[in-house]
Amino acid sequence: MSKSCKVKASQLQVGNFVRLPVSWKEHPFLFNSFRLKEEAQIELIKKLGIDYVFVDLSKSTVPPLSKEVTNEKTIKQSDAEMDALQAEMDKNKLDRIEHLKKMRRDLQKTEQQFDRSVAMMRNLISKLRNRPLNAISDAKELISDITEQLINSENLVLHLMSDAKDSEGIYYHSLNVAVLSMMVAKELEWSREEIEAVGIGALFHDTGKLKIPSQLTRKKTPLTTPEINFIKQHPAMGVELLKLADNFPETALPIVRDHHEYLDGTGYPKGLKGEQITLPTQLVAAVNLYDQLCHPEGQKKAKTPYAALGFLYKNYKEKLNHETIGKLIKMLGIYPPGSVVELSSGQFAMVMAVNLEKLLFPRILVYDPLVPKDQAPIVDLESEGLTIVKCIAPSALPEKIHKYLSPRERVSYYFGDSTKP
Repeated sequence: MSKSCKVKASQLQVGNFVRLPVSWKEHPFLFNSFRLKEEAQIELIKKLGIDYVFVDLSKSTVPPLSKEVTNEKTIKQSDAEMDALQAEMDKNKLDRIEHLKKMRRDLQKTEQQFDRSVAMMRNLISKLRNRPLNAISDAKELISDITEQLINSENLVLHLMSDAKDSEGIYYHSLNVAVLSMMVAKELEWSREEIEAVGIGALFHDTGKLKIPSQLTRKKTPLTTPEINFIKQHPAMGVELLKLADNFPETALPIVRDHHEYLDGTGYPKGLKGEQITLPTQLVAAVNLYDQLCHPEGQKKAKTPYAALGFLYKNYKEKLNHETIGKLIKMLGIYPPGSVVELSSGQFAMVMAVNLEKLLFPRILVYDPLVPKDQAPIVDLESEGLTIVKCIAPSALPEKIHKYLSPRERVSYYFGDSTKP
């Protein structure tokens, strides 16, 4: 539990974790809560003309001074120097706010692209039974558009997207697996044709589940062995469904048929081994399992993206393609979008985006109780000199922080270009 005390600005010292009791717009700092790093910050707080600040003792490296001091020990700065410093910080804050607005606009644009792709996915799945040729044509167009964006993006950023409705899980899962698989294929320097084959195979990998009665897929009690065996036939059912469309790429069919097969022969439905499983299928199998760990069906507990990657790396070395897992981990970063983290400043945050060129410095949405949720700072760790201390389970967050950060129940990704500061 955090323990706070109320102190005068003249009792502050470097190392105190402070919370300013004023509106975010009434001071030059990026956050309302932060750890003091230099004497100049204390002088600026004094200039705000506030009677007191709060100090969180649990997040401070030193306690506040027991009595007020006149600051003889610190380097004296003239009023002109302090005014210049405040003006510079005010400008920096305005620049950061503008950058934040641009990041939010870019994120909104990415959300819109994602929503359009989900809508297309919903539409082509509904067409698949009655107009399969049209469905595949639409899918090829969608995959071609995504491939075009991927190939032409010089500096890819993987963004966290909004939650899926329960009834739309298959669309989000299929699109998620397709986008991540295509990004991995690009990172592996596969050709455009190979990227598109991976994309369309991943997009339709679970279509066989459309033939499974909803009372089975939504069953709340444990499935019986015959029910499990029936569900395990969904890859073959998917191939049957797709064979109604003679324009479905032949090279993508093994992805639909074999995406639950493992290299050691322990997968299903045929128990294939090693080279019997095509490389594109091995890639999609790894990404599919990652997404399933994050959003399991039934009553299994979902893993956080961070925990899911660790679980894959530790437990599936003999079952999945090593290079694919390595690229997936590298692409998602040490802290994938959707991870809830604690920062070196003591604050809580959620990872919103990973820049593939700067994996150690993701963009984060920071919890600050005095900043409205819709204006919550999304910052680049690198530019703020912050680091991530650890990843934490969303369930471990206090309720007010959980509500503010709104960790996604279903972690979905889409990509955009990097925003320059």
